[in-house]
Amino acid sequence: MKLYNPGGERGSAMSYAALLEKIEIMRSTLRWATRIERPDIEKLLRQANTLRDEVMGLSHKERFVQAIGAERRTEASAEPAPLELSTGERRQALLARSFVFEGTFGDNPKLLDALEIAEKAAPTDLPVLVDGESGTGKELMAKVIHANGARADKPYISVNCGAIPDNLLESELFGHKRGAFTGADKDRKGKFESAHKGTIFLDEIGELPLIGQVKLLRVLQSHEIQRVGSDETISVDARIVAATNKNLRKLIETGTFREDLFYRLSVIHVTLPPLRERRDEIPLLIAWYGDESAEALKRRPVALTPRLRSFLLGYAYPGNIRELRNIMYRISCLAGETADLAHLPEDIRPAAPGAIATPDGTASAAGISMAEAKRVASDEAERSCLERGLQEVGGTVAELARRWDMNRSHLQILLKKHGLHSKDFRKEH
Repeated sequence: MKLYNPGGERGSAMSYAALLEKIEIMRSTLRWATRIERPDIEKLLRQANTLRDEVMGLSHKERFVQAIGAERRTEASAEPAPLELSTGERRQALLARSFVFEGTFGDNPKLLDALEIAEKAAPTDLPVLVDGESGTGKELMAKVIHANGARADKPYISVNCGAIPDNLLESELFGHKRGAFTGADKDRKGKFESAHKGTIFLDEIGELPLIGQVKLLRVLQSHEIQRVGSDETISVDARIVAATNKNLRKLIETGTFREDLFYRLSVIHVTLPPLRERRDEIPLLIAWYGDESAEALKRRPVALTPRLRSFLLGYAYPGNIRELRNIMYRISCLAGETADLAHLPEDIRPAAPGAIATPDGTASAAGISMAEAKRVASDEAERSCLERGLQEVGGTVAELARRWDMNRSHLQILLKKHGLHSKDFRKEH
């Protein structure tokens, strides 16, 4: 998908994704500007956000027009099947197709599998079931599906099925008429009506009681609801994305989840791997949530001591991405300019100053020399990753930052730390 760039060379075109990348760089630059007053920065950020949303809207509207043409061209051509792509090339291909990542990043093959399924499912109205451990980003995947679909500019409604009391479940999902029960002093829309023409995300679907499952199945079959206390049927057109951290097949065996509802919801099935199987994403997530928490707290990003960074890279994160995010927010809130092990939550903090993280996420005491060895190993791994990345992109820092979804200035800092120069990796060398 291309957007005309009148200022470019020979009236060149840029992709929507490239334009969004430029907007993100501008927002990041504004966020930490030192010569602009904070109210002016916030005003400019709001304007940048509005521009970004407008560009995303244009991308969504045109993507499907171009997709039809691309499909026809593909059917007409008799070209051989493409060669298998590397993980970096797969992610770059998604970016080139103006795929909206919604904050998901990393080149983990399992994650890319899930994103590619999401890309194919997004333009359809088929129900999607997302499963995975708690904190793996299931709602984020639901937002990815919504953002890349034809309903992107319509409502996105999230429902936590496990947080609704049984006696309020029907009213919460389908609404009620005035006087339907004690306290119903006016008509009220339910979540399905609010999601009409958009997407409804049913989180923790495994917690839905059987009576609620029956009513949800009826909606899936008829696309109609009835408010509590009303005989009138209301047509609803909502794309359903459900999520669970439980094994629904085992719940079916125990009789606590309906088999027919499972097959209705899992037309498209996406499984998200836990963070311990996506360890290559941890440095990216640390940088991402470090910046995000700093922005939320209206302060500059906190620097991490080598031993804290070593711990964060080695920790097992049983709470997955959600736990990592919470840790970074805690660090940003409690630390001054530099954060250390003392700013970690007490229940995961190493027991001694020289302790380091073990692969299972526990802390073991070690001498200073061992801690130093761990720091050196971490730095060597970081340098090796940077070198490999620069080689893949031919020394183009902007391209590497885009692939890793990193702030380019932060990437430059890492390169400077290790004495790496992008020009040494350019293809002519």
